[in-house]
Amino acid sequence: MPDETPLSLAQALKQWTHDEADRLDYATLDHGRGARTGFPEVIFCPGKSDQQIAEIAASLARTGRVVMATRAPRSAFAAVRVRLPEAVYHEEARIIAWEREPLPRVGAVAVVSAGTSDGPVAAEAAISLDLMGNGVTRINDVGIAGLHRVLEHRDALNAANAIVAVAGMDGALPSVIAGLVDKPVIATPTSVGYGASFQGIAALLAMLNACAVGVSVVNIDNGFGAACVASRINHLHAS
Repeated sequence: MPDETPLSLAQALKQWTHDEADRLDYATLDHGRGARTGFPEVIFCPGKSDQQIAEIAASLARTGRVVMATRAPRSAFAAVRVRLPEAVYHEEARIIAWEREPLPRVGAVAVVSAGTSDGPVAAEAAISLDLMGNGVTRINDVGIAGLHRVLEHRDALNAANAIVAVAGMDGALPSVIAGLVDKPVIATPTSVGYGASFQGIAALLAMLNACAVGVSVVNIDNGFGAACVASRINHLHAS
């Protein structure tokens, strides 16, 4: 019979970390994150060498179904490909992706960008959402300088379980969308704009002050963070 002796908290924590942690010289990887949160640990590339990124990716791939690295330069992708030949690079999103077994795509999330210049942040959100197992609809270049453009997509917005709205400049798009639909809107400010935009601070403050209800806000240029929020909302609806 298995040993059913109760473990102390200290013993349980030691066993948990021993079973799930993979210690490299420069990083401690969390192989249990997928089981706890629904998606495995993601590699944030800035500050890491290409070889470190490749070694972390190969280690995560030993136990995970999906490996994702964000803000990745092409040189890091070349290093990862040596270890994981099936990896792909999403240029605009700057994401390295490897899928042993793709997650089922469920539900629907709309990723809406105000302008073409907001595209890289919107792409980061859309690719992240796809890898996290979400159905994704992209709606591009519908900023409020031409309000009729977003109105043309009301059916797609209403069909989504969550909406990621990406905008720089005056950051008004999320507030407009939230006034049109009954869906949660994850406002994502970008650093796009002229001098008085203060590298996205103006858009961030505008979104935090949105008068429409149902708007939450992530940090400047944080398409990945917006995707994480939208994915959890969508999976709750799809379950």
